[in-house]
Amino acid sequence: MKNYIKKISAVMLSVLLSGCSKYTISESEEISVSLDTEISENAVTSVSTAAEYTETEISEEFFSDVTESVTTNSELISLSYEDENVKASTNTSDIFTERDLTLTPDLSNANLITLSDNTKAEITEEGIYYLNGTAENFTVIVDADNEAKVQIVLDNAEIKNDNFPVIYIKSADKCFVTPLNENKLSVSGEFQSDNDTNTDAVIYSKDDLVLNGTGTINIDSAYGNGISAKDELKATGGVYNINCALDGIEVNDSISVCGGEFNIISYKDAVHCENENDYTLGSVFIENGQFNLTAKDDGIQATTILQIDGGTFSISAAEGLESTFIQINDGDIYIESSDDGINATQKCSDLDVMIEINDGKISIVMGSGDTDGVDSNGTIIINGGVIDVKGNSTFDYDGYAQYNGGTIIVNGVQVDSIPQSMMGGKGGRKFF
Repeated sequence: MKNYIKKISAVMLSVLLSGCSKYTISESEEISVSLDTEISENAVTSVSTAAEYTETEISEEFFSDVTESVTTNSELISLSYEDENVKASTNTSDIFTERDLTLTPDLSNANLITLSDNTKAEITEEGIYYLNGTAENFTVIVDADNEAKVQIVLDNAEIKNDNFPVIYIKSADKCFVTPLNENKLSVSGEFQSDNDTNTDAVIYSKDDLVLNGTGTINIDSAYGNGISAKDELKATGGVYNINCALDGIEVNDSISVCGGEFNIISYKDAVHCENENDYTLGSVFIENGQFNLTAKDDGIQATTILQIDGGTFSISAAEGLESTFIQINDGDIYIESSDDGINATQKCSDLDVMIEINDGKISIVMGSGDTDGVDSNGTIIINGGVIDVKGNSTFDYDGYAQYNGGTIIVNGVQVDSIPQSMMGGKGGRKFF
């Protein structure tokens, strides 16, 4: 089981969730690039070309040059952010490292990546890389060894691509994407593949991804996801405004958030965590942060466990929160839903289906018809908090309901038990 799931009920303690797998990437042919002598006379960090793409994968017009230069710059800090040592806070130190929580990076030895149209910059070494300026059809490709930690700092960067990610992480131990000031990243067309990899997001990572910083990234994805990570994603700071055709944030193994602001408009799920090859993975843990989510399908969907320990949520979606096991320990949550507000359904076979509410303030407004405010295909347990539900069917459960404490308000009237409306039920996708 993920080590941050500390408060789940005793019935869950026997479940063990396995870790994530890593990908092996073949080495690319390397060439050196020239110094940008106007910036610095220090030694340049060489970058390598990416593997050549076939005409069926990426059009010839996309990249006309081989690479852009990467140059060390000891005076870069004076060009960027002035505050130092800004850190996010967390009560879960075993999840987030000190570097995860550091929102203002040390840029004194950063490598400068110069942006220009129809080029790519491939990062093959561990380090901090700084981007500033505007470009069209420009991609940063991270292809480092599996122990390398790479940090990409975006500072007033504006990049518009036709059909390929702006940031493409092929291989690394961990990659940090750190916004300073205001940044705009967009892909306007359908995503093209990279050999056997179907890229589908403006920021696309095959390995662990960390979102931290004090600035903003505006992401537009006309045909795909906003951010995709095939292993784990952590977020500790920054503002992420995502407008996308598919999922706003799509992750395979786990999502952990202790800070940041997420404003997402999605025509699929706003936040989605699922590993189609291993249904013991796919958990979401939120300790803090601000979430303004508008989605055609789900606001936040996890496969295994969705745990909310704090944060502010404003969700407008078909279903607000969905997972096999949902635990709410704190937070201010407002949901407008056309289907189920909070829905626990069997998405993995290793967990009992349950909604457990221990604290927090939850307000749910339901649409008309066969909809449920709090719907569990198994059990509902309420130990505390304030749950205010408005709608025709406010609670529904297929197993049992246990009310141990807290305040329940149904259509403006406080009640002393968990009602059973029995209008909905059995919503969501089954695992079997």
